[in-house]
Amino acid sequence: MTLKQTRLVTTDVAKLTRFYENVSQSKAEILNSSFVQFQNEACKGLAIVELASTRAYGEGVAESGANRSVILDFEVDNVDAEYERLQESVSDWVMSPKVMPWGARAIVFRDPDGNLVNMYSRP
Repeated sequence: MTLKQTRLVTTDVAKLTRFYENVSQSKAEILNSSFVQFQNEACKGLAIVELASTRAYGEGVAESGANRSVILDFEVDNVDAEYERLQESVSDWVMSPKVMPWGARAIVFRDPDGNLVNMYSRP
Protein backbone atom coordinates (compact mmCIF):
# COMPACT_ATOMS: atom_id res chain seq x y z
CA MET A 1 0.00 0.00 0.00
CA THR A 2 1.20 3.52 -0.79
CA LEU A 3 -0.32 6.78 0.40
CA LYS A 4 -0.57 8.83 -2.80
CA GLN A 5 -2.31 12.06 -1.91
CA THR A 6 -3.79 14.22 0.79
CA ARG A 7 -6.85 16.23 -0.25
CA LEU A 8 -7.94 19.41 1.45
CA VAL A 9 -11.68 19.98 1.06
CA THR A 10 -12.68 23.63 0.72
CA THR A 11 -15.40 25.95 -0.47
CA ASP A 12 -12.80 28.19 -2.18
CA VAL A 13 -10.38 26.16 -4.30
CA ALA A 14 -8.79 29.23 -5.90
CA LYS A 15 -8.03 30.93 -2.58
CA LEU A 16 -6.54 27.83 -0.96
CA THR A 17 -4.56 27.04 -4.11
CA ARG A 18 -3.01 30.53 -4.14
CA PHE A 19 -2.15 30.15 -0.45
CA TYR A 20 -0.33 26.83 -0.93
CA GLU A 21 1.38 28.02 -4.12
CA ASN A 22 2.76 30.92 -2.10
CA VAL A 23 3.71 28.79 0.93
CA SER A 24 5.41 26.09 -1.15
CA GLN A 25 6.69 28.45 -3.86
CA SER A 26 5.45 25.96 -6.44
CA LYS A 27 2.69 25.83 -9.02
CA ALA A 28 -0.40 23.65 -8.75
CA GLU A 29 -1.70 21.64 -11.68
CA ILE A 30 -5.27 22.82 -12.24
CA LEU A 31 -7.33 19.87 -13.45
CA ASN A 32 -10.57 21.85 -13.34
CA SER A 33 -12.16 24.59 -11.24
CA SER A 34 -12.95 22.14 -8.45
CA PHE A 35 -9.73 20.07 -8.32
CA VAL A 36 -6.05 20.98 -8.28
CA GLN A 37 -3.01 18.98 -7.32
CA PHE A 38 0.66 19.59 -6.69
CA GLN A 39 3.05 17.23 -8.45
CA ASN A 40 6.41 18.85 -7.76
CA GLU A 41 8.65 17.99 -4.83
CA ALA A 42 7.86 21.08 -2.76
CA CYS A 43 4.23 20.08 -2.26
CA LYS A 44 3.94 16.69 -3.99
CA GLY A 45 0.87 14.71 -3.02
CA LEU A 46 -1.28 17.64 -1.92
CA ALA A 47 -4.61 18.19 -3.66
CA ILE A 48 -7.33 20.76 -3.10
CA VAL A 49 -10.93 19.92 -3.95
CA GLU A 50 -14.26 21.71 -3.91
CA LEU A 51 -16.60 20.56 -1.14
CA ALA A 52 -19.37 19.87 -3.68
CA SER A 53 -17.20 17.25 -5.41
CA THR A 54 -17.10 15.13 -2.25
CA ARG A 55 -20.86 14.52 -2.42
CA ALA A 56 -20.11 11.53 -4.65
CA TYR A 57 -19.14 9.76 -1.41
CA GLY A 58 -22.45 10.67 0.21
CA GLU A 59 -24.17 13.78 1.53
CA GLY A 60 -22.41 15.42 4.49
CA VAL A 61 -19.39 13.07 4.41
CA ALA A 62 -16.85 15.92 4.25
CA GLU A 63 -16.91 19.40 5.75
CA SER A 64 -14.76 22.36 4.77
CA GLY A 65 -12.77 24.22 7.40
CA ALA A 66 -13.57 21.80 10.22
CA ASN A 67 -10.24 19.98 10.61
CA ARG A 68 -8.55 19.98 14.01
CA SER A 69 -6.68 16.69 13.73
CA VAL A 70 -4.22 16.92 10.82
CA ILE A 71 -1.00 18.92 10.56
CA LEU A 72 0.76 19.39 7.22
CA ASP A 73 4.54 19.31 7.74
CA PHE A 74 6.98 21.09 5.42
CA GLU A 75 10.72 20.72 5.91
CA VAL A 76 12.56 23.93 4.99
CA ASP A 77 16.17 25.10 5.05
CA ASN A 78 15.61 28.18 7.20
CA VAL A 79 12.51 28.53 9.39
CA ASP A 80 13.29 32.14 10.32
CA ALA A 81 13.54 33.18 6.66
CA GLU A 82 10.22 31.45 5.90
CA TYR A 83 8.61 33.16 8.88
CA GLU A 84 9.65 36.56 7.51
CA ARG A 85 8.65 35.66 3.93
CA LEU A 86 5.15 34.57 4.97
CA GLN A 87 4.25 37.55 7.16
CA GLU A 88 2.05 39.08 4.44
CA SER A 89 0.43 35.76 3.45
CA VAL A 90 -0.39 34.17 6.79
CA SER A 91 -3.01 35.79 8.99
CA ASP A 92 -3.31 33.11 11.68
CA TRP A 93 0.01 32.38 13.38
CA VAL A 94 -0.09 29.65 16.02
CA MET A 95 3.61 29.65 16.92
CA SER A 96 6.49 31.94 16.00
CA PRO A 97 9.96 30.40 15.44
CA LYS A 98 10.80 28.09 18.32
CA VAL A 99 13.14 25.19 19.04
CA MET A 100 11.02 22.14 19.77
CA PRO A 101 11.84 19.54 22.46
CA TRP A 102 13.00 17.11 19.72
CA GLY A 103 15.51 19.68 18.40
CA ALA A 104 13.81 20.97 15.25
CA ARG A 105 13.19 24.70 14.84
CA ALA A 106 9.58 25.27 13.77
CA ILE A 107 6.76 27.68 13.02
CA VAL A 108 3.07 26.77 12.99
CA PHE A 109 0.20 28.59 11.30
CA ARG A 110 -3.26 27.97 9.90
CA ASP A 111 -4.20 28.08 6.23
CA PRO A 112 -7.30 30.09 5.18
CA ASP A 113 -9.55 27.10 6.04
CA GLY A 114 -8.00 26.60 9.48
CA ASN A 115 -5.80 23.58 8.70
CA LEU A 116 -2.56 23.52 10.69
CA VAL A 117 0.72 23.92 8.81
CA ASN A 118 4.07 23.23 10.46
CA MET A 119 7.32 24.36 8.85
CA TYR A 120 10.46 23.02 10.43
CA SER A 121 14.18 22.73 9.89
CA ARG A 122 16.48 20.18 11.36
CA PRO A 123 19.23 21.35 13.70
